[in-house]
Amino acid sequence: MLRTLLALPRTVWLLGLVSFFNDAASELVYPLVPIYLASVLMAGPKALGLIEGLAEATGSLLKLFAGVMSDRLGSTKRWVVGGYTIAAIARPLLAFTSIWPMVLALRFADRIGKGLRTAPRDALLALTVDEGNRGMAFGVHRMMDNAGAVVGPLLAAWLLAEQMPLKEVFLWSALGGVLAVSLALWVKEPNRNLELPVQHFSWRVTALPLAFKRYLLVLALFTLGNASNMFLLLRAKDLGLPEYQIPLLWALTSLIAAVFSTPLSALSDKVGRIRLIVGGWSVYGVFYLLLGFNSQPLLLWPLFAFYGLFMAATEGAEKALVADIVPREVLGTAYGWFNLTAGIMLLPASIIFGWLWQITNPLTAFGLATCCALLAALLLRGWVMRRS
Repeated sequence: MLRTLLALPRTVWLLGLVSFFNDAASELVYPLVPIYLASVLMAGPKALGLIEGLAEATGSLLKLFAGVMSDRLGSTKRWVVGGYTIAAIARPLLAFTSIWPMVLALRFADRIGKGLRTAPRDALLALTVDEGNRGMAFGVHRMMDNAGAVVGPLLAAWLLAEQMPLKEVFLWSALGGVLAVSLALWVKEPNRNLELPVQHFSWRVTALPLAFKRYLLVLALFTLGNASNMFLLLRAKDLGLPEYQIPLLWALTSLIAAVFSTPLSALSDKVGRIRLIVGGWSVYGVFYLLLGFNSQPLLLWPLFAFYGLFMAATEGAEKALVADIVPREVLGTAYGWFNLTAGIMLLPASIIFGWLWQITNPLTAFGLATCCALLAALLLRGWVMRRS
């Protein structure tokens, strides 16, 4: 495995470094947004659900557009660089917000950047490696991404421990953004099969394989119960965890995900993507159920570490499965639909989750997430790849 890992193309490692610095900047800000909304701007779970749902859903529309256009133009790099640039500009501007709609606007801009880069970047990764190493390549990328998600919260916790105001902490995200964009400029376009016909602009999913369309439906069901991770951090705050420890809690989750992303994603090359994803979604369902029942701050640490295993088992395998099902000449379009589905469902997921939390109790919201995850796991196992 080590020899194969070291033999991965330079582009895989370079994109990993880009994601490392970008996620370090993003996760410096991410765990502080619910704290900032609740303690500074006095906004509750409903506002948080609206902000995250609208930002993610709208950004996801651009994931499909960018994926289709990357196939049409035969280019992925320009979308990757542009997307990282927009996010790098938007994040530090949170320091100048005074009302929650301004936070919504900047989160919206940040997600636009993600929308432009995600599908072309995933297609670029898939085109760079052979089929037998797709899981490992996506696992390495997720490992680097999650490693950045460790550094960001740790830096946030240190700055908060030094009594730095939240608004000044947001400004530090500019450094990681600049480094990410600078490295993205060094990425090279993958070699494409010039004998393949140029793809015409098309939003249609009908021409894609039946198994892929089924996969999208099951993914939509799972994501309906997969509201913004900010609700997990809000739950930790409500259970009494000190504010400076909340970034550390998220850093633990990202550390577990970083450590296990590569071996678990590479395992999907051996045992099959679906088996690993079903296991990861089942872990997710159990985690949400336990977090809904939990009332002890001390138990948050093992629970969030458990959540990191879900991330490690699914993030790379879910994307590698797309490349297994769909022809390579339409990979950008397929990843656009994949990311659109996962992102657009965050709007109802986050709104419903925040609404249930605020008008009933957290357990109801977490229970719904558990039901969606377990049902999706059953359908993925027994229906998606079944012959018509």
